Amino acid sequence: MQGLVVRNTGSSFLVKSDDSLVYECRVKGNFRIKGIKSTSPVAVGDRVSFVMMEDGIGWITEIEERKNYIVRRPANLSKQLHIIAANVEQLILVVTISHPETSTIFIDRVLATAEAYRIPATLVVNKCDLYTEEELEYLRMLQVLYEGIGYGFLAVSAVTGENIEKLKSILEGKISVLSGNSGVGKSSLINAISPDMAVKTGEISNIHDKGMHTTTFSEMFEIFPNTYLIDTPGVKGFGTIDFKKEEVSHFFPEIFRASADCRFGNCMHLKEPGCAVKKALEEHYISESRYSSYLSILEDCDEGKYR
Repeated sequence: MQGLVVRNTGSSFLVKSDDSLVYECRVKGNFRIKGIKSTSPVAVGDRVSFVMMEDGIGWITEIEERKNYIVRRPANLSKQLHIIAANVEQLILVVTISHPETSTIFIDRVLATAEAYRIPATLVVNKCDLYTEEELEYLRMLQVLYEGIGYGFLAVSAVTGENIEKLKSILEGKISVLSGNSGVGKSSLINAISPDMAVKTGEISNIHDKGMHTTTFSEMFEIFPNTYLIDTPGVKGFGTIDFKKEEVSHFFPEIFRASADCRFGNCMHLKEPGCAVKKALEEHYISESRYSSYLSILEDCDEGKYR
């Protein structure tokens, strides 16, 4: 039998067969995908072959070749990949200006990872009904920055419904993966987009103003006909992995464009003479925040750390 992995429960997977029935399936401990060291060989969004046993449990025997996948480093600092989702057409990164605050370093790490795996990304700023004038001004600055680089950008409110229809149009007809810090309101957005889904929502911790995890494992929802949304666990940090130091600049479009004019082809844009990236930074064509994010990923490559 063949089907689509629609949920990862940690110990097993839910697979929607081609005749629209859902089966609980598992993988054997020695099941691996050649060339990929991951915490789990199977991801939500995978097309798989499986066989059903007499006890009603299916066993996944094969994974079809993936069009793409997106990963992050597991929280335990393992060098293995944690595959968030496979075969996706776009990444929707949900962020908040406050309640809780999403750092630009977190944003840029996710965007760089999307670039590395050739997945188009859109920034969605939620909770815009809560922001002060000063915070709204910062939101507008972020919009100018990221739209100028080439990313989609949309400010929404799951509570008031502001721009929810625009978000629906961005999602329509595609397989999208929804990512973001804990507490930014991903589940609330899914409820606003498709109330019938009734996704469990969480409350913000008043003590730390950080999100409480409500999504434990990735899950795919068909929110409209031929429109799928993969909800992923909220994360408090996003560790890049598998980046070669000399390729990091390729995942920052504006840095990559400027680097064409560097004196040296192997310029790392640090202290080299004739660096066009540093010149663009001084002239404010590249933002300080983006350059800082670039440096933080280089630090990952040097020391194996992440934030």
